[in-house]
Amino acid sequence: MSKILFVVSGADTWTLADGTAHPTGFWAEEAVAPYEAFRAAGHEVVVATPGGVVPTVDRASLAAEVNGGQENADRVAKALESFAELRRPVRLEDVRLDDYAAVFYPGGHGPMEDLAVNADSGRLLARALESGRPLGVVCHGPAALLAAVGADGTNVFAGYEVAAFTNAEEIQGGLADRAKWLLQDRLTEAGVTVRTGEPWAPHVVTDRNLVTGQNPASSAPLAEELLKRLG
Repeated sequence: MSKILFVVSGADTWTLADGTAHPTGFWAEEAVAPYEAFRAAGHEVVVATPGGVVPTVDRASLAAEVNGGQENADRVAKALESFAELRRPVRLEDVRLDDYAAVFYPGGHGPMEDLAVNADSGRLLARALESGRPLGVVCHGPAALLAAVGADGTNVFAGYEVAAFTNAEEIQGGLADRAKWLLQDRLTEAGVTVRTGEPWAPHVVTDRNLVTGQNPASSAPLAEELLKRLG
């Protein structure tokens, strides 16, 4: 059994372009689907957040319409209740990468607020990438890659191919025109190549030890890919 580190946003709001605090957090399916897959495979999960705050689920991610109906929405909500590690996170600042076999970042708009500018997370990502251990990041989670800047000022993920929440999806989700910036644009500006799939359909991109997913539907197949790499 290996230990897998879940790095989760500690933000419960996302600051929009007009200064409005939009309620957010982590996206339920993106935490639940990988958690269930990792636990079913016998691995231990440890959650880390900035400052060790208990992370907030984005209430929108529990709605029936984003979970394929009320039955599955109820299942996700119940699964979240049993994800006890979310209620006792460790401090991201205290994490020792050597203690973990793999690292995973779920999304939600929360990472756009805190992990995108969190230097501790950025250093952890850079070390994980360099170490060769499986590194999985999904949906808005790749916002955290923006904080992984090397000593020369360039992004350590520059030249990598990734999947991430796309401009098209942000537009269809209704928040693109209110956002300070769009994830696909920022990653591209940082030298990261964003490979886009169909909006809302599962789309996973692998590049060396980095495994990324475009949207909530990509979280389960991403987890499968990480498990293959753990052996």
